Amino acid sequence: MAENSLPGDPNWWLHTLGPQDAIQGFTGKASVLSGEPIELYVSTTSREFRATAFRMGWYGGDLARKLWASKWMRGHRQRPAELSADTRTVSVKWGVTITVPTDDWPPGSYLFRLDAHSGAQRYVPVTVRSPSAAGKVVLKNAVPTWQAYNTFGEYDLYLGPGGYDDRSYVVSLDRPGDYDGAYLFQVYERKLVNLAERMGLPLAYMTAMDIARDPRSLDGATALISPGHDEYWSPEERAIVTAARDRGVNLAFLGANAMFRRTRLQPSALGPDREVVCYKTSYELDPMYGKNDAMVTSDWREPPDPDPESSVIGTLYEGYPTVSNYVVLTPDAWMFKGTGVRKGTKFDNLIGIEYDRVNPGYPVERPIQVLSHSPLVCNGVSSFADSAYYTHKSGAGVFNTGTMRWVEAFGSPTYGWGISNATQRFTKRVTANVLTAFAEGPAAHKYPAHDNLDSVHEFAGDPLDGDATVSTGQ
Repeated sequence: MAENSLPGDPNWWLHTLGPQDAIQGFTGKASVLSGEPIELYVSTTSREFRATAFRMGWYGGDLARKLWASKWMRGHRQRPAELSADTRTVSVKWGVTITVPTDDWPPGSYLFRLDAHSGAQRYVPVTVRSPSAAGKVVLKNAVPTWQAYNTFGEYDLYLGPGGYDDRSYVVSLDRPGDYDGAYLFQVYERKLVNLAERMGLPLAYMTAMDIARDPRSLDGATALISPGHDEYWSPEERAIVTAARDRGVNLAFLGANAMFRRTRLQPSALGPDREVVCYKTSYELDPMYGKNDAMVTSDWREPPDPDPESSVIGTLYEGYPTVSNYVVLTPDAWMFKGTGVRKGTKFDNLIGIEYDRVNPGYPVERPIQVLSHSPLVCNGVSSFADSAYYTHKSGAGVFNTGTMRWVEAFGSPTYGWGISNATQRFTKRVTANVLTAFAEGPAAHKYPAHDNLDSVHEFAGDPLDGDATVSTGQ
């Protein structure tokens, strides 16, 4: 890829966070086309700040290229966050600080680095989306999942100051990210971007919102790659991705817990698709309940309109938290080529912190090949995590790693989780094999799945709920 032959800039990392309010920001759109301006909203307690835009890639190992930088600008602290009482939605009403031109910016995943004069730093992520997916492997930025876990303002879709029952039902993109500003992108997506760009594949970049907004967004794509944590999916996105698979577009899910929560996207004051709705277990409070149950934001497998994710991704999310070793089951599978694995080869601590399993008690496409079958204990109950691969009658191949640590394990930082160099080499090689094969087009003919589901004796049902009908798991 010519882009990655350009000089990189290793000075894109953060060195000092400082207090949360020292500097923070967000963009007015999650994605733009090249040439469209980006409105950047910044608040800082420092008298001056500057912003620098980096495109993530390979760049000879520098991992990013600097495309734009502001001068030092006068900083000011913007208005405090506001809380919507009915849905406990945190948002901010800030003024635009900088309008950033994107002329000649190639599609990709970008990070703005905000530098306060005090030394504090934060990231602001944004996607320059591809105008077409034709002939390309699509890398997805899982923006709704980023926001589901964003605790800025002390609320997300999991907790509020009073716990789970005090959580948000709707979260807004009109607010900064917590921690370093781009935490979930850094942990679950950035290393995938580095690897795919290093390989020189024809790539396209889109957010979940971009896919959901346009029924033709995946037309002509060779593959869609879901990153390490891609939990929140709207019905529109799922329908478009499923239709793409049914036309022969390959799918790879490089994590666990994908497509677990059903969401709705709605506008905010800043524009369309700026709010993510998910009532979860309180779905009877969803305004769509009893009116349009297919749009009610429960988990995908739950009432009032259950549609388990396994029919698309092959595996089914089962549990949290767990840490266990990844155990190879079918070493001769094509995606393991060049790894040197044998049946029973283990990779320490690769399973976790959430995991999936092939579950015959739910819809499962056949033929499906269980690639790894890793024993674990979750909440005191024994079960297994699975990587799996199935082929669809359309010709599409669908691969799922079944563990959330897959992309995290590609390289440093590995967050002290005991990921060895051997595990890094293994996950990167398997992913490279999958990306290379899927970039060629519909994978089923050249890379058929060899069904082994019956011989694995998977549990039918959820052992963590005590309803598994088979318990051998051998």
